[in-house]
Amino acid sequence: MSILVRASALLLASLCLLGSAQAATRVVVFDFELFDTSGEAGPGGPKPEELRRLALISNDLRERLAKAGYDVVDTKPQQAAITDAQPFRNCNSCELEIARALGAQIEIIGLVQKVSNLILNINFQLRDAETGKVLRAGSVDIRNNTDEAWQRGISYLVRNRLLDPPLTGKAAP
Repeated sequence: MSILVRASALLLASLCLLGSAQAATRVVVFDFELFDTSGEAGPGGPKPEELRRLALISNDLRERLAKAGYDVVDTKPQQAAITDAQPFRNCNSCELEIARALGAQIEIIGLVQKVSNLILNINFQLRDAETGKVLRAGSVDIRNNTDEAWQRGISYLVRNRLLDPPLTGKAAP
């Protein structure tokens, strides 16, 4: 009889573990965009170093979210739709459909506004991909248009706006 009791207890414990295990929240982080109001923008769009910095902070954010326990969704399967829809700041939440097509539960869109070569601000919104409801948002002003300044800015946003206090409910990792 004790073998039956132990086997039942083991089965029950296994079922409890399976029931409590949940898949990580799927998040899509769209590449940050540059909105240049400095008067320095050329006809070809952002400068090469600014494009590189946009990719730098976008990838940094993805890495930080993955380390925090999120399942970061690859955007490549919807790259054509993303390119057609950008800039997202002008598309009236059209990226939500793309986020849903990628299987994301939440999305993050980001914008770097360049006021001058000295003053920039980095902004983000984390939204429910199903409803579009803003779950969290943040902004930080940075000084100097350098890799270091951009990286410090995204680090601050993640630590002090995005993940603190910890996200709960649908947006929890």
